[in-house]
Amino acid sequence: MKRSCPRLRMIVQNGVWAAFKTDTRIAASLLRLHFHDCFVNGCDASILLDDTIDFRGEKNAFPNRNSARGYEVIDSIKADVEQACPSTVSCVDILTLAARESVLLSGGPYYPLSFRPKRWIHCK
Repeated sequence: MKRSCPRLRMIVQNGVWAAFKTDTRIAASLLRLHFHDCFVNGCDASILLDDTIDFRGEKNAFPNRNSARGYEVIDSIKADVEQACPSTVSCVDILTLAARESVLLSGGPYYPLSFRPKRWIHCK
C-alpha cells in the first residue's frame, strides 16, 4: 500500500506563512536550519533531535545553542502534518519543504524537489 500526504505542501506553506507573518526573519532561519542539517553528513533531520538521558541531540549542541532558530516552526508544522497524515512524512522532508517555501516567501526562485519513497528518520 502506497502512503502519501496529498495536502503536505499546503500544510507546510501555511505553517511557514503563519510564522513569516509574525517574523520575516524566520525565512532565513529555516533555510539556515536546512543548510546546517544537510551540509556535513547529508540531510537527515539530525539538527532537530532533542537531548535525552542517553543522547546529546544536535539541537542543543554548542554550535547550535542560542544560534539556530525555527525549531518551533518545524515542530508546529510536523504536528499539523501528523494530524493529516500520521506516520507518513519524515522531518527531513518537512524541513526541506519549509526551507523552499521560505525562499519563495522571500522573493527567491521556485526550485523542484524530489523525495525518496520512504525515509527512516522521523522526529518525535
